[in-house]
Amino acid sequence: MTSGYDTIVIGTGFAGAFFLMRYLERAPPTTRVLVLERGAEDSKEWQLANRRTSSIAPEAVFVNTTPEKEWYTSPGFGGNSKCWLGGATRMMPGDFALRSRYGVGIDWPLSYDDLEGHYCTAEQVMSVSGPADSPMPRSRPFPQPPHRFSSPDELLKKHFPDGWFQAATARARVATGTRGVCCASGVCDKCPVDAKFTIQNGLKGIYADPRVTLLLQAEVDTIEFSAGVAHGVNYRSNGKAEQAHADLIVLAASALFNPHILLRSGDTHRLVGKRLHDQLPIDVMLDLNGLKSYNGSTLITANGYQFYEGDHRREYAACIIEMWNSPFAYKLGALRTERGRYSERVNVRFVFDDVPRDDNTITVNAANPRLAEAHFTDYSDYAYRGAKRVPQMIDKLAAALPIERIAGTSQGTTSAHIQGTVVMGNDRASSVVDRYLTHHQFRNLLVLGASAFPTASPALPTLTISALSLWAADHLFAGSPA
Repeated sequence: MTSGYDTIVIGTGFAGAFFLMRYLERAPPTTRVLVLERGAEDSKEWQLANRRTSSIAPEAVFVNTTPEKEWYTSPGFGGNSKCWLGGATRMMPGDFALRSRYGVGIDWPLSYDDLEGHYCTAEQVMSVSGPADSPMPRSRPFPQPPHRFSSPDELLKKHFPDGWFQAATARARVATGTRGVCCASGVCDKCPVDAKFTIQNGLKGIYADPRVTLLLQAEVDTIEFSAGVAHGVNYRSNGKAEQAHADLIVLAASALFNPHILLRSGDTHRLVGKRLHDQLPIDVMLDLNGLKSYNGSTLITANGYQFYEGDHRREYAACIIEMWNSPFAYKLGALRTERGRYSERVNVRFVFDDVPRDDNTITVNAANPRLAEAHFTDYSDYAYRGAKRVPQMIDKLAAALPIERIAGTSQGTTSAHIQGTVVMGNDRASSVVDRYLTHHQFRNLLVLGASAFPTASPALPTLTISALSLWAADHLFAGSPA
């Protein structure tokens, strides 16, 4: 069957949903939009009953050739919003200008100021909770008040007033019309009280717009190109091969599947599928002397910015610190065993940015082309040089905390952030999409999401993904604030 639309959007995660929200705000009443989603709806009730966020197993959609480096994905309506933990940090201004400021990595083709207003909009939609003070410039306050610090956070804030802040998070501090208050239980991937923002509880209504046709369990195979134009999408629905045409095609299927679809479609740009990256996480368990922990009001109570911006970025990676309010965070945890001292322990994650490598890739699996294949050689030396400084960072934290001993240290298997693979830039030779996420060669094709990220900031990527989608949608319309 062949059908014609104005726009086809592939994917219903953060990138696709925030784009569609803004697009529908500006598009005329006669617009026809087709949305294709690979998975099923997988309602909250289904997720809790099955203790999974997707009815599609990861091995059914991609092959990980280096399983020691984990990649998380949750196909289905809402995409990875179902399994994310709710972290909503902004990138810092220097993250956009690594090359020009510090002489390393790659500059982004846009600035913090370009996205600042879009950050505010995304935070409003997600009802993000955050502090009254902030380490980066802001034009609007956070929509929700901050979560409660833990006792160690209070000491760190007193000692580092300009470096320690309540975490920005889309885990509700105050109940909304569709979300309860965060219960701080530490099972945020499933969120049993539905406190974290998801597409299902926050933006589901846009898919009920009469201009939108949503097809679930519709797996995209290829995009059809001819004469420099993307004019059609081939997909499978109910076991049948289908085809749809549109004037605009929006690929928003994540950094795993955006390059997979482009490669299957014959995109020959040398960087499609390359520069797969993630932040480098180092997890440290600190035993405290007489100070109780785990008494904040959400999973990650605070972020430390003491080791983020600065000239040290010329030599080694920046770091954001995460204070975990759960004794079972990232497999490190567990309570202490001494009677009366069970909670005298904190789990701290040090997250470092990375300069991507061409040998970290997403390709098409040779045995089964319907599967993406992930291969991760390693992080950059730049990231590892930053990680080597964790002992000195702990020494500085000890000025505020009564640290008794380091009870455990390990390199995390993932920060759970799939980035790169269809990178953005001003130069067609060194990037696949431009600063508005439009494909350099196929000018009616947008490729949204973290696949466009040229580098990995220490900040969590979700808010930037959402802001970039708003930015890209605005650019489509004359007189937009682009």
